[in-house]
Amino acid sequence: MEQQSPPSSSTTTTTTTTSTTPFLPQHHPWWRRHFHMKNSLSSELSGAVGDLGTFIPIVLTLTLVSHLDLSTTLIFTALYNITTGLLFHIPMPVQPMKSIAAVAVSETPHLTTSQIATAGASTAAVLFLLGATGLMSTLYRLLPLPVVRGIQLSQGLSFAFSAIKYIRYNQDFVASKATAPRAWLGLDGLVVALSSLLFLVIFTGSGDHYDRNESDDDQPRRRNSKRLRILGSIPAALIVFLLGLVLCFIRDPSIFGDIKFGPSKIGFLSITWNDWKVGFLKGAVPQIPLSVLNSVIAVCKLSGDLFPDRELSAAKVSVSVGVMNLVGCWFGAMPVCHGAGGLAGQYRFGARSGWSVVYLGIGKLVIGLVFGNSFVRILNQFPIGILGVLLLFAGIELAMASRDMNSKEESFVMLVCAAVSLTGSSAALGFVCGILLFLLLKLRKMEYSGSAPGFSKFKFESTVDAETSSIP
Repeated sequence: MEQQSPPSSSTTTTTTTTSTTPFLPQHHPWWRRHFHMKNSLSSELSGAVGDLGTFIPIVLTLTLVSHLDLSTTLIFTALYNITTGLLFHIPMPVQPMKSIAAVAVSETPHLTTSQIATAGASTAAVLFLLGATGLMSTLYRLLPLPVVRGIQLSQGLSFAFSAIKYIRYNQDFVASKATAPRAWLGLDGLVVALSSLLFLVIFTGSGDHYDRNESDDDQPRRRNSKRLRILGSIPAALIVFLLGLVLCFIRDPSIFGDIKFGPSKIGFLSITWNDWKVGFLKGAVPQIPLSVLNSVIAVCKLSGDLFPDRELSAAKVSVSVGVMNLVGCWFGAMPVCHGAGGLAGQYRFGARSGWSVVYLGIGKLVIGLVFGNSFVRILNQFPIGILGVLLLFAGIELAMASRDMNSKEESFVMLVCAAVSLTGSSAALGFVCGILLFLLLKLRKMEYSGSAPGFSKFKFESTVDAETSSIP
């Protein structure tokens, strides 16, 4: 048998080079880095419906009270969802401007569609200017973190309180009030709502999603982790929402006969000078501070908490809100923004990339084009208890973002800001109180020193807590 000769030096070099190649950094195409799904398809689909607990009640109310064109709103918000999902690469929500919606249905007489549109366009113009000039980014850098957490906590608890009311009481959205305690039985009874709540708790837990690549040390832990991964792969929120749609038709079978196919005609609104005056004074003035704080500052900070490698730019988010409404409001679409509560809700149910809101946008687009305004008949029969359950999880997830306030001083500022926001029903009032309290606590830590008669100065103590003085 012929004896093989030892490998040459060139062969050895080649072998060594080949063995080290897998350890070199892998450079993926830009489209793969930005547009691949971060989670399973079922989780992204489940997360897509995470903010509908807020979206549906407000859209339904404005449609019934202020004669909002549902088809136009669905089509435009669908385009917003698809665009923002591809632009920001996270489950960026598109939610109604809540303050404008509240004013529209509470004023006597109710605001017209044109007045709602001017309120949204006025708010959008302010946010667009703040973002384009860089002032929003400056505000984002300077705003103390405890104040931001206070706004997030107040919004999260506000959602949770509203959710409990939806679950416990029948709701009259037109009159904006609860009518009577919800019955235990029935297709919109407490049993249905509580069953949906338990189902979501079992299949989504506390909101932690396990990495499919993680390894566990021992066999029992591996079995438990595998079981939780299986449960987490089920699109629980999507199943609950689809159950609600099925119950719509069971509650009122006449819906089948009322459905008319095709979208409504889209055209420019007729807007007068009086519409601009009423819309700005009654709608935009209370909405602007809420949009700045919750739709830009809070959502950017929450994006950094949930996606540390994809924290949003305050300027881009502010410009995004401006562009959406400066386009859609002229056609009668509902004024919208990017809410921190919607981001928290979508993340809570499994959304980890922009594809979740792209899927949501596709769903809205199909509904708006196929069913048009007749879809309001379906929404009018949607079980409010199920909407309350979805909203409850979104609110709790947003409120839990404030759990990183470790010092008593930070917690004090955060809780006062949240308390004032809740009791005063104004995020702007809570923000002002939080800023004043934060500055007073800083002033308390200043020490006085005099080096010569007639000359004095204040200086901060050197032991100021670095975390307390941090900014988002």
